[in-house]
Amino acid sequence: MSTAHDVVAVGNAIVDVLAHADEAFLAAHGMDKGIMTLIDAERAEAIYRAMGPGVECSGGSAANTAAVIAALGGSPAYIGKVRDDLLGTVFRHDIEKAGVAFGCVPSADGASTARCLILVTADGERTMNTYLGACRELTSDDVDAALIADAKAVYLEGYL
Repeated sequence: MSTAHDVVAVGNAIVDVLAHADEAFLAAHGMDKGIMTLIDAERAEAIYRAMGPGVECSGGSAANTAAVIAALGGSPAYIGKVRDDLLGTVFRHDIEKAGVAFGCVPSADGASTARCLILVTADGERTMNTYLGACRELTSDDVDAALIADAKAVYLEGYL
């Protein structure tokens, strides 16, 4: 039996936003250096407005796994929830350009696309502030049963 994809990965569709920051920035915003903190939408917007220029790229454990499978010559697909917003567009662009099939329809309403605001200090430490947003709204309606049935394997992100 022929399968359409080697792996279908299901996970939190998150856009990583990386920027340099100094110790004073972390202190001013009450961040504990080197840890990951879950944040709400309001805090995500406040940190984003305050941080310096960043680099955006799609991320999330399952999405990253799918991208590596594609880089190694496999045929992956990904299921995750994004909003029809700028970061949702970034996520779709990056994952598709990595060679991963992503057929999920973005939400027209609800929470914005998830993001992890990663502040990197001069010593290389990463302080992460993660807003889960739209990916928390993933439901069984977003899962294409035929896509799952036709895959050789299904990878479910542990964070779900």
